[in-house]
Amino acid sequence: MPSDAKLQQLEKRNIVPLLLSYSLPAIVGMAAMSIYNIVGAIYVGQWCGAYAVTAMALIFPVINLMVAVGTLVGLGSAASASIALGQGKRRRAQNILGHCLVLSFLSSVVVGWLPLPWIDDIMLAFGADENTLQPSCDYMLVLMLWFPFNSVFLGLNHMMRASGYPQKAMVSLLISMVVNIVIAPLFIYTFDWGIAGAGLATAAAQTVGLVWVLAHFWRKDVVLRFTSGIYALNWPLTKRICSIGMPPCLLNIVGCVIVLVFNQLFIAYDGQMGVGAYGVVNRVIFFFVMIVAGITQGMQPIAGYNLGLGRYCRVRKVLLVAMVFATIVTTLGTVLVQVLPREIAAMFVKESDSNASQIIHLASYGLTVVSLIFPFVGSQIVISNFFQAIGRPVMSIFLTLTRQLFFLIPCLIVLPMWYGEPGIWYSQVVADALAVLMGFTVISLFLGKVFPKKSVCFTNE
Repeated sequence: MPSDAKLQQLEKRNIVPLLLSYSLPAIVGMAAMSIYNIVGAIYVGQWCGAYAVTAMALIFPVINLMVAVGTLVGLGSAASASIALGQGKRRRAQNILGHCLVLSFLSSVVVGWLPLPWIDDIMLAFGADENTLQPSCDYMLVLMLWFPFNSVFLGLNHMMRASGYPQKAMVSLLISMVVNIVIAPLFIYTFDWGIAGAGLATAAAQTVGLVWVLAHFWRKDVVLRFTSGIYALNWPLTKRICSIGMPPCLLNIVGCVIVLVFNQLFIAYDGQMGVGAYGVVNRVIFFFVMIVAGITQGMQPIAGYNLGLGRYCRVRKVLLVAMVFATIVTTLGTVLVQVLPREIAAMFVKESDSNASQIIHLASYGLTVVSLIFPFVGSQIVISNFFQAIGRPVMSIFLTLTRQLFFLIPCLIVLPMWYGEPGIWYSQVVADALAVLMGFTVISLFLGKVFPKKSVCFTNE
């Protein structure tokens, strides 16, 4: 069957072209998601003003929380399915698909819909003032209402990639990106819906993507498909999915708290425009992080499937190749933001806006500082996701929380007291440097003990 051939290439094809074939579609898809976030912010900044840019930045913690729920189920399901397919347990992988669909919807209903009556209070607690409260609430309302459908879309997209269809997973995200970019100007500017129009454009684009992935899993000639008997939840499988998906989930939950801390610090030193500048820096850096995430998503089914087969040499090799690719990406990102920081920051605001110069100045400075250690961050992200891909969630959680809780938060407490507003940016550099050292130490010890170089390798590996 063609579907079995798609799985066999995970076992037999040379690692470098195999990883490229799986990562490039994921990279395009993840970059597409990031691009329409960036383009949406540019549209909002140019047509709705600097305060609208700040309003979008204030919502970052909510977006982090939504991503946390999506990765808990989506990435947990994808990694579990890859391992099951590698072990030849097709029925178990089918059940994981059903769990992914049901858990994605139910968990996002709880997170997205239950807090709706308290949106104003939430945004005030996040730092909104009289200038940013209404636009931030308008944008947040749309995102939360549509969150269950977005979560199902992204969860099933992960499952599509894990079951041997990385190109189709890429196309679904590309379709969503193109629709968003095309209709956002209509919703924001032509229809004069403002920042709420940006949210509605995103929701409409994600709906189109959702239809695409649902159609894939209804086909009869795919590796995994919707069929009767796979939607009833059972606790052992739910627990397994959530345990594997917990590291990226915790990363985003902690990221939610970290963004709140950053926002409060920037409000204290620079007011609302400081938050807007931080939002600009976040979006730019996030673009390159998403490309690395695409590499890790391409790595995940290869590592998981070969782990299930016991082909440890291929597991080790795909990790090392992914680290090289990620380092190239983050190095290129560093060069770009070091050379053109002001030009990049200026894209997000209309220069005639009275607050534009402050955002541009703060954001361009932030970009040059936070990118100093960025070339090494790509490998650290790959290492953390590698442990998730091979079903070692505890190690992944450890590396995830070390950077955010043990390194970054202490830096945010101390460095701003010593250096003022620049200390907020310095904190990220110090935390990233320490996290990189920790990641390389852990993976070196792990590979030497569990996947030693003496592991038997086949000639085609």
